[in-house]
Amino acid sequence: MEHKPIFVTPAQDAARRQAMEEFRALPDRPKSYFIVTYGCQMNAHDSEKLAGILDQMGMQEVPDRREADFVLFNTCCVRDNAERRALGNVNWLKELRKDNPALLIGVCGCMVQQPVMAQRMLKQYRFVDLAFGTHNLHELPQMLLKQVKEKRRVVEVSNEENLICENLPVKRLNDWHAFITIMYGCNNFCSYCVVPYVRGRERSRRMADILREAQELKQAGVQEIMLLGQNVNSYGNGSDNGETFPELLRQLDKLDVPRLRFMTSHPKDLSDELIEVMATGKHITNQLHLPAQSGNDDILMQMNRRYTREDYLRKVEKLRRAIPDIGLTTDLIVSFPGETEAQFQDTLSLVREVGYDSAFTFIYSPREGTKAAQMPGRIPEEESSRRIGLLIKEVEASTARVHEAMVGKTENVLVESISKRDNTQVSGKGTRGITITMDGTEADIGKIIPVSITSAAVNTLRGERIER
Repeated sequence: MEHKPIFVTPAQDAARRQAMEEFRALPDRPKSYFIVTYGCQMNAHDSEKLAGILDQMGMQEVPDRREADFVLFNTCCVRDNAERRALGNVNWLKELRKDNPALLIGVCGCMVQQPVMAQRMLKQYRFVDLAFGTHNLHELPQMLLKQVKEKRRVVEVSNEENLICENLPVKRLNDWHAFITIMYGCNNFCSYCVVPYVRGRERSRRMADILREAQELKQAGVQEIMLLGQNVNSYGNGSDNGETFPELLRQLDKLDVPRLRFMTSHPKDLSDELIEVMATGKHITNQLHLPAQSGNDDILMQMNRRYTREDYLRKVEKLRRAIPDIGLTTDLIVSFPGETEAQFQDTLSLVREVGYDSAFTFIYSPREGTKAAQMPGRIPEEESSRRIGLLIKEVEASTARVHEAMVGKTENVLVESISKRDNTQVSGKGTRGITITMDGTEADIGKIIPVSITSAAVNTLRGERIER
């Protein structure tokens, strides 16, 4: 069941706008900013909102953190290495401040939202001026105004996890691709995962608000919309208005935005109705990110994933029957506490059996406050390194087989950039989400171009334009 969402009130919106105006009028306020983002697409979209707010506060984004008056770290805590990277970079700014004493340093996001983390971090990193959690993003104008006026550090970590704030400004990374968050939080409590503790319980945006945002993006010329949520399949669960994820997709498909993608999908909530909508939708791409995490039933049970290997494979079969050319990607964890060699081998065999386009692979990382962090049977680092190496090789072999099978087929490529290796080529994503390069110029960026796949490389495909 979802928690009943609480929407930000007009009075709270007015307070935010008032703080923006007051901040812009300050003579000694910071004039420029730089945002460093760690983690998932949800964090990337949060950073777009933070940038939109800072722009409306009269600040200008600069391309280098060394040029900024205010540097803000939007952090992730899903894995230990993301946390360490963020704190290492924050510490680097301590040296930068020696050359720029007026530099403001802020840290926000999932890492700060963890219990007692904000106070622990601020005790260790005394040069941090501003820290706030995931539920306080919309209050950035008030927090920054307070810091600048009072010249003291500001810390805000709210436990109001049911809050949804509409109508925040968004500074999108480009004009042709856009994120739309459709829901927040997670109710699944996988034993290894800290997300429910830092993002809160599930709450969904109103369908009318999502459709309005999508319509505005279409009118602005956006070619692809990516729907975001910790588990988009459970959008609307527990609501009394009949708003479900399949119905949301049906309504969005009618808007005729060229491409619709979404992530992340929990396998236990992948319904036959959703598969049918994906198969019949005109604009829903033939790609699905379906995190398996493990190929062994006992490990899946200890992870609290609430499906078996057989359940997962049955859904893969349904997907491929309905959408024969679907591209499947996944997340996989090795060295979960107590994982045996035989259980690890089950994950390798799952990769071979499914034939993933690609996978995000991880060594288990204990997260404070989660059930798995208390489990016995920690796998030694040397053995974990061996396992992740074998898994990466298996995934690479699967990717190679998928890429080879694509040669000779046609794809529609949304061009994203000039190729990093050759400025006479461009690269972008096909409908399956695979990167494809072709001859082109900067004028192609943001356009959808049909190509014939001519060859396959390790991470990309090569295509030639189809003249129409």
